[in-house]
Amino acid sequence: MSTIDQRQDEIIEEFDGLDDWMDKYQLLIDMGNEQEPLDERYKTESNLIDGCQSRVWLQADYADGRVHFQAESDALIVKGIVSLLIRVFDGAAPQEILDADLYFIDRIGLREHLSPTRSNGLLAMVKQMRMYALAFQTVAS
Repeated sequence: MSTIDQRQDEIIEEFDGLDDWMDKYQLLIDMGNEQEPLDERYKTESNLIDGCQSRVWLQADYADGRVHFQAESDALIVKGIVSLLIRVFDGAAPQEILDADLYFIDRIGLREHLSPTRSNGLLAMVKQMRMYALAFQTVAS
């Protein structure tokens, strides 16, 4: 199984070939559209992420020492962003998620090309994923 850093490097490589930000946005939208839709039963108030302008539902499950994420958003770009985060974090151990340095966000230029509200939403998604990791780690120990 690949590490969080290996997955980040793969994402950086995919975005490296694109110079134009319109192409990068299109790649993000495509990634979001390729993601499995979230089961309706997980689209609950408690799964909505606070701090996102658009609606983002995040479901986390813990099995065999690993955290598994599923998510969906009603906004195309945000759905793409959350699909990237899932790619990086899904299947990792709680401690790996807590220790991860998410350098890919800056390396692909995402942070500088997001509006302030989307940037806050991105941080809220990462924070929520880490909160789940922390909770699962506490339960496991």
